[in-house]
Amino acid sequence: MTQVVSGIAYAGRSGSIDPSPALGAGEAPRPDWLHELAERVSSTPPEWFSKFLPPDEGARESAVLILFGPPPAGATDEGEHVVLIERSHTMRTQPAQIAFPGGARDLEDDDLVATALREAEEEVGLDPSGVDVLAVLPSLFLSPANFVVAPVLGWWSSPSPIGVRDPAEVHDVLSVPVTHLVDPGHRFSVTHPSGYVGAAFEIGDLLLWGFTAGLLSSLLELGGRSQPWDPALQRPLPPRYLGGGR
Repeated sequence: MTQVVSGIAYAGRSGSIDPSPALGAGEAPRPDWLHELAERVSSTPPEWFSKFLPPDEGARESAVLILFGPPPAGATDEGEHVVLIERSHTMRTQPAQIAFPGGARDLEDDDLVATALREAEEEVGLDPSGVDVLAVLPSLFLSPANFVVAPVLGWWSSPSPIGVRDPAEVHDVLSVPVTHLVDPGHRFSVTHPSGYVGAAFEIGDLLLWGFTAGLLSSLLELGGRSQPWDPALQRPLPPRYLGGGR
């Protein structure tokens, strides 16, 4: 059963999120800011999105899907939402972390767009035919997994229900309002014992940090959606994100 808390929809282990209750079989109109964001991506250097750039060799190709769409059933916020997953708490790398759907490229994938759509279908049950691919961002480096990641920006023109497909990989599926993410009250910097300091978002009782938070923060700023927030406000990374379940 879907739960909606503060505008955030949680699919739950056996539930699903329907992001288009009022649209029926029609297509959701793409917002102007997302169209402008897609145009800006092609002329934006990779350093804008992350300071971690791919090595010359030795890393595995992968892709993530950054999917914006209409609000799901029960959401009080009428603006755009973004699809995120909470990784399984038993994963060997990055357990319990909030991330975009995605994963490693398969030999059968025609390109990295195909990788992002296939992984989203496998992880959350997304119907790829309902997605308009708007842009592919410069590839970035995700060091904990040794992945070179191609972020694929998409709009859900014909949304479909989504939920947890494989509990061994995904603990929960979330639909988070953009208005929640840009609210300064939900923004701060997180500190890691290694010395890493980066942007973070509070999502209910969850924390979005690291690669996904930095990339999403950069995209929202590039798309003109960011609001001023205090990066000097710092909180330590909760132990549950250092390993094991929460």
